[in-house]
Amino acid sequence: MKSISLLLLRFAGIFGMIGAFMGAHMAGSQGEAYALRPIHAHVLVVGWLSLFAWSAFYQLFETRFTKLAYTHAITGILGTTGLTSGMWLYMVKPFEVSEGFTFIFYIGGGSLLLLSFALFLVLTFLVQPKRA
Repeated sequence: MKSISLLLLRFAGIFGMIGAFMGAHMAGSQGEAYALRPIHAHVLVVGWLSLFAWSAFYQLFETRFTKLAYTHAITGILGTTGLTSGMWLYMVKPFEVSEGFTFIFYIGGGSLLLLSFALFLVLTFLVQPKRA
């Protein structure tokens, strides 16, 4: 489970850096950059905070269900990436991509993330504290 924990920790760090950069950009540029607020919030709460909390979870608890744990971690990372980047594409419209594609990307990422939270809930009933 250490590899899952480390994977989640590294992605939490990536999302934390992206969120901090977005916050600095919004504070420095004011005006239009405030349109990034909901994206910034999701990057930090789901990307940084949730992935970090899950990383700590795998350090504190052990499970025999490693495939389920890996599925949880991968759906969490992909879902967070899809949700936040899809949200950015949908709300900011930085490229000329069809609105249907960006909406599906956004909703697909959110759905994967929702699956990840459901898997986490299941895992909380299948773990035991690690022995010292």
